[in-house]
Amino acid sequence: MNDFLLILFLIFAGQILGSLIGLIKNPGKVALYGSLSFAASVMIAISFVQLIPEGLKYASLFLIAISFSAGMVIMRVVDCLLPHINPELIKKEKPSVKRSVTMLTIGIALHNIPEGLAVGVGFSISAELGIILALAIAIQDFPENIATIIPLYGMIKKRLKSFMILVATALFELAGFLAGYLFFKEAPLTWLGAVLALAAGVMVYISVEELIPSAQVRRYPKMSAATIILGITCVILTSLI
Repeated sequence: MNDFLLILFLIFAGQILGSLIGLIKNPGKVALYGSLSFAASVMIAISFVQLIPEGLKYASLFLIAISFSAGMVIMRVVDCLLPHINPELIKKEKPSVKRSVTMLTIGIALHNIPEGLAVGVGFSISAELGIILALAIAIQDFPENIATIIPLYGMIKKRLKSFMILVATALFELAGFLAGYLFFKEAPLTWLGAVLALAAGVMVYISVEELIPSAQVRRYPKMSAATIILGITCVILTSLI
């Protein structure tokens, strides 16, 4: 039960803290970009150090490869059907505020579902894997929500409403977690392996398509390199514990 409550805490922690800091104190660009590249490296490292090796214990290499690719394809389709509006939203060509807020909220909510699903599947295999994944998602949610709430507040002009909208999207991550855990805790082991690889594909796509471009790695190459190395190192050290 304690492990379950810890995961519930982590699901909301990154979202709430990121939203609060984004509203109370707009962080400097270097700090924000560094945290985004750190989050991206953590998610990529966990995908290849934790998820895929764990998945290979239960499923064939062929199924893992197919599932990993499917995870990326699914996220690409989601982006095409309902783009994940990013912090550059305000710079788009005079969007309707109501429509922009709606698209931003729905986009974040949909992206939270597969993240929660990954945590749920990991937790169905072991509490340790579930906690590691929940922590990785929380690390990713923290800078992402800082970067997201700034343009959201810029459109709404209401701090509490902006905060409540972003916190509400965490409920979709919670729903994904519960669905993943309840459905897969007694599923065939082959399914578990495939879904872990699917989750890895989702996390890699989010990192490569959203976090790394937002981190402005070309403008701050030294800082980006340092935070990426730090993120990978942290995951490797965690896996050795």
